[in-house]
Amino acid sequence: MSIDDKIKAAAKNMEGKVQAAAGELTGDNQMKAEGQVKQAQAAAMNTAADLKGKAQNLLDGIKNAANDAIDKVKEKLD
Repeated sequence: MSIDDKIKAAAKNMEGKVQAAAGELTGDNQMKAEGQVKQAQAAAMNTAADLKGKAQNLLDGIKNAANDAIDKVKEKLD
C-alpha cells in the first residue's frame, strides 16, 4: 500500500467518523448514515490498496524468477 493510498483512506475514514458523530449529536440520521458510508469506503480503499500491493509483490516475484531462469539458461549455453 502506498503512502498516498494510506493517507487518502485515513482522510476518508476521519471525514466519515466526524460526519457520523455530528449526525449522532444532532439527531440527523441521514448525516450519520453518510458518515458511516464514508467509513465503509475507507475500509474498501484500504483493502484495494492492500490487494494492489500484494499483486505487485507477486509480479515482482514472478519477474525475479523469470530473470533467474533466463540467467541459468544463459550460463548453460556459455
